[in-house]
Amino acid sequence: MKFAFIAARKAEHTVSILCRCMEVARSGFYAWCRRPESTRAREDRRLKVLVRASFDESQQRYGSPRIHEDLIEQHEQVSRKRVIRLMQADGLVARARKRYTGTTMSDHDQPVAANLLDRDFTADRPNQRWVGDTTELRIGDSGRLYLAAVLDLFSRFVVGWAVSAVNDRHLTIKALDMALQRRGPGVGLLHHSDQGCTYASEDYQTILEARGIVCSMSRRGNCYDNAVMESFFSTVKSELGEHFDSHGHAKMDVFDYIEVFYNQRRRHSTLGQISPAAYERQAARAIANVTVVHGGKAIPWEAPIAESISLPRFTVGALAGSAGSRLTTQESATHSTHRST
Repeated sequence: MKFAFIAARKAEHTVSILCRCMEVARSGFYAWCRRPESTRAREDRRLKVLVRASFDESQQRYGSPRIHEDLIEQHEQVSRKRVIRLMQADGLVARARKRYTGTTMSDHDQPVAANLLDRDFTADRPNQRWVGDTTELRIGDSGRLYLAAVLDLFSRFVVGWAVSAVNDRHLTIKALDMALQRRGPGVGLLHHSDQGCTYASEDYQTILEARGIVCSMSRRGNCYDNAVMESFFSTVKSELGEHFDSHGHAKMDVFDYIEVFYNQRRRHSTLGQISPAAYERQAARAIANVTVVHGGKAIPWEAPIAESISLPRFTVGALAGSAGSRLTTQESATHSTHRST
């Protein structure tokens, strides 16, 4: 480290002065300069380029866990501790999370649904459980922009979202409409939100009822009942930011973050450090290998049949793995089908 310091400062001071200050011999410094770069130093220099590329591609949002996963995906044999050291050497620091700010307007006389979700933030298949909420973004010095989102608990995929300068029922309905058009869920989907007037409104509830969607609401003033959405908005504000120059810039940035980065690329710790879209693709491939008995016939596992059959909770890796795993799932599905018919 002393020789490296001297090499970095020798343009400002003479080598003799620097060596005297660092209490090293000039001959030792020149011998160090002639010494070839070590294999580890050369490898560190190469890995720094990959670490910086992952960090920049995430727009300075990734910390060491996700950058490490990026390198592993590129078949690099590197530990997370080494990634941390290389990031520290380059001064790479991910964005910090912001404090929670509530936007719920629960002072109303609309009917409130029971908390059917009961903090069970898991789902066995897509379109089984959705959660929704609204957050506030800052525009300029005093402007406001509200972001409403709907998230599928199976894969943490943002299935619907909308932005508006006004936090009213039209905003949440717009986000819900995107989710319904995008996914086309069947009857029995559980939709969870807070007790805000935008979700308890007659117009919003009419849409849920017409689609056969079951409504669930958090207890009043309890953000933990909708912790997944609170965590999502915290991630948005820490990685994207919450201050924007204009409404137009905010809308473009939100679209890019949700549709391009979060859904398609961002690694999610709950999903085993893969993106929501990748998780759903793996689940679809795994389910494509499963055959169920329905109506006395062996047929491929498909979405219309899936809604009438209850599979046990599985991990994508286990289901897509050995033939034994697939056989177990097939037997469970067959048993479940016979019970329902």
